[in-house]
Amino acid sequence: MINLTVDLAERSYPIFIGQKLLDNPDVLLPYISGKQVLIVSNTTVAPLYLKKIKALLTSKSVFEIILPDGEKYKNQDTLNTIYDALLSNRLDRSCTLIALGGGVVGDITGFAAASYQRGVNFIQIPTTLLSQVDSSVGGKTGINHPLGKNMVGAFKQPKCVIADTDTLSTLPKRELSAGFAEVAKYGFLHDERFITWLENNVDKIFKLDAQALAYAVEKSCQAKADIVAADEFESANRALLNLGHTFGHAIETQMGYGNWLHGEGVAAGMCMAARMSAILNMISDNDVKRIEKLLERAFLPILPPHNMTKALFIKTMSVDKKVKDNIITLILIKQLGKAIISSDYSSQSFNDLFSYYQL
Repeated sequence: MINLTVDLAERSYPIFIGQKLLDNPDVLLPYISGKQVLIVSNTTVAPLYLKKIKALLTSKSVFEIILPDGEKYKNQDTLNTIYDALLSNRLDRSCTLIALGGGVVGDITGFAAASYQRGVNFIQIPTTLLSQVDSSVGGKTGINHPLGKNMVGAFKQPKCVIADTDTLSTLPKRELSAGFAEVAKYGFLHDERFITWLENNVDKIFKLDAQALAYAVEKSCQAKADIVAADEFESANRALLNLGHTFGHAIETQMGYGNWLHGEGVAAGMCMAARMSAILNMISDNDVKRIEKLLERAFLPILPPHNMTKALFIKTMSVDKKVKDNIITLILIKQLGKAIISSDYSSQSFNDLFSYYQL
């Protein structure tokens, strides 16, 4: 078992990575406060792993709520079903919420924990590659709004993150690809050596090689933990973790939540950010092609949807969380393995980007 730490002083917490962690009560039980536990899962994950978790909690009063599966359900109505379960079962302020599932379950459970009685404890048990390497770590929680993704939420750190890589064996290939986009992101923005490792090991990851998966999750989580520890509330460099997300969220919003998976939108968005970086003479065309080739090998889209337009991108990106004083802030690639936060670009370079994609 790999044990990392997100260092946030009194809010520090461990990330456990390994196999068969869902069978080990010593990993989960020390981080549960109080007697009452609400497990939040979805219709896909609950039949696979809910019994395992409940078997570890025989000394607790355990309640469960099973949500429908899909990004389109990450909304206020679904959030209210969690509040209903908490209130109707009279869970008090010492309770613990457990998020058992992918990024949608983790985000919405975390937001419920942040807001129920002004804050209760919660634990992340991510079961997808994307949630293990990204959304479960760092304390960002929230729901989508019809006009923008993740525009309603709160920062709420979990008590621990338990990433059992055995759960990845049940993932559909498309979900594994979506998670790989977030893994590759850490190489593009943080560590060129990790890009090289991914190029050499991408096939092993898609063959579910346990050692390769564990290393990919560990490297991703360590990169995110370091960045979050330095900037918990995204006042500075934590925004670098949004590489590809400004374009990607616009794609998700306009295509309809769930029609493009989050990782698919991020992959196309990273390619657009890389192309913009090349237009601004930060990286070479060969660097862009290297990014595109790695993502293509992971069965990810490298082009925006053909029915997206410049107007749709601008409209949606204008309500992105990184907009400041009506200026869209972009995460660009200064060199492979190093990203920057920038609003220093001309309208012409923006036009050149959309012209390149014939949008």
